[in-house]
Amino acid sequence: MAGKLEIYDTTLRDGTQQEGISLSVDDKLAIAARLDALGVHYIEGGFAGANPKDDEFFKRAQSLDLKNAVLAAFGSTRRADGRVEDDGAIVALLRAETPLVAIVGKASSWQVTNILGTSVEENLHMIADSVSHLVARGRRAVFDAEHFFDGYKLDPDYALQTLRVAAEAGAETVVLCDTNGGTLPGESSEIVAAAYEFAAPLGVRLGIHAHNDTDTAVAVSIAAWQAGATQIQGCMNGYGERTGNANLTSIIANLKLKLGVDVISDEQLATLTDTSVFIAETLNMSPHAFQPYVGVSAFAHKGGLHAAAVNKQRESYEHVQPGTVGNRNAIVVSELSGRGNVLRRIRDLGLEEELTDGDVREIVRLLKEQENRGFSYEGAGASFELLIRRYLPNYEAPFELVDFMVLVENRRTARVSEPARSGFAQNGGMLSEATIKVRIGEEVLHTAAEGNGPVNALDHAMRKAVLQSYPELECVRLTDYKVRVVSEGTGTGAIVRVVIESSDGHETWSTVGSSENILEASWLALADSMEYWLVCRRPEGPGAVSNAS
Repeated sequence: MAGKLEIYDTTLRDGTQQEGISLSVDDKLAIAARLDALGVHYIEGGFAGANPKDDEFFKRAQSLDLKNAVLAAFGSTRRADGRVEDDGAIVALLRAETPLVAIVGKASSWQVTNILGTSVEENLHMIADSVSHLVARGRRAVFDAEHFFDGYKLDPDYALQTLRVAAEAGAETVVLCDTNGGTLPGESSEIVAAAYEFAAPLGVRLGIHAHNDTDTAVAVSIAAWQAGATQIQGCMNGYGERTGNANLTSIIANLKLKLGVDVISDEQLATLTDTSVFIAETLNMSPHAFQPYVGVSAFAHKGGLHAAAVNKQRESYEHVQPGTVGNRNAIVVSELSGRGNVLRRIRDLGLEEELTDGDVREIVRLLKEQENRGFSYEGAGASFELLIRRYLPNYEAPFELVDFMVLVENRRTARVSEPARSGFAQNGGMLSEATIKVRIGEEVLHTAAEGNGPVNALDHAMRKAVLQSYPELECVRLTDYKVRVVSEGTGTGAIVRVVIESSDGHETWSTVGSSENILEASWLALADSMEYWLVCRRPEGPGAVSNAS
């Protein structure tokens, strides 16, 4: 474990190889800036010469004012039996003009002969020529020994020789890659220790690059550090090809909080959750709620006994203080909740002085009753806050539904005698129209609207009515809509739960509805969404709507 431990982030290259991930150049630049602020030591920006997007990134990245990180370009060794000076991959690496280059080459004799289709001797020349050529032109070089662990298991002498030629050619770090992700932590310790003993006399640092196919990439990486590696490669949130790369958010937190390694500062560690969420949103990926340290549920407590204990002493069920990684704990309300869970939420809202013990008992009773009817407040905090606020002595709802009707019509434009495709009559599209009556104060408003489907029509009709009294509600938009069958086995008559996510452009919140009728469930969730914003998120603040009413 000699030497300073370095964090090498490859989210912008290896992370983007995950299915469903694609980044624009602007996205990559924004993520690079956030990674630098987090304090990682190296940022691998992409595969030089692989596509115009990565080439543009390297060109524009020269204007980044990086304070902590060194930018790296990734590329492969020269081709077999070719001239390094003329090799396209090497030329592209030089053209990227990054201070550091990462050269990937085979460290498995089986891969060399069966995949590359060249000799093991030529592969060593390819590594040596590529590294020395780049170093001679002023680049710092890292050698990624691809398939090192699998290669070592088959032919340890050859795997180690790839490290030797890279080190002698001028590589400052040789990275042991578990490319197929099949190495377990115990194996990692043994193989890295052997590689460290071999490489130490060569004056070269060791790195680890683990994939997560056995769900042990974080453990493999930490075991490698304990065995002598001083550079850990990985991706934020564990993104990467197949099942992903070693998760740097977990690695950084474990190193800082469990092993006492100051890979980043305490202040930077406190931004870990925000950085994780920012990168997920930029990648258009939903943040993983149950991700260790940074997930929204990482410090959530659902069981009544757990919640009661955490209310007394946080460390009773929390292994670290959530704030150290920029996260916070939460008490989840559900049918498993006790009075303590509800009281904690009431205190968080600052309403403990306004609700009596009888109110709290009634809230707990209603919560369990609602959950028995198919509601779930675990992912619908806004609906649960409204459930609590409705027990306040001066609470007045900003609006009340009187009734609604939804019409769905198949508008046929073809003659009945014409054959139908796929068993359906030819038509000009579906018409969805909703009519609602809403009471606001003493006035009952009766409106109708069309929409792209019945729920959208209901949303439009409701807005048409409510916006007359609350025009500022125009900023609220539905951003996600989920339906789940609660009572399976009852076919189309099943109870369904609808969860809606809404946003005003600054914050997001979730609401829930449940019914045997999907439209009623949708209405309940929609109404809660608008009521929540008017009561709790409107610029005037909580209470403004009821006073105005």
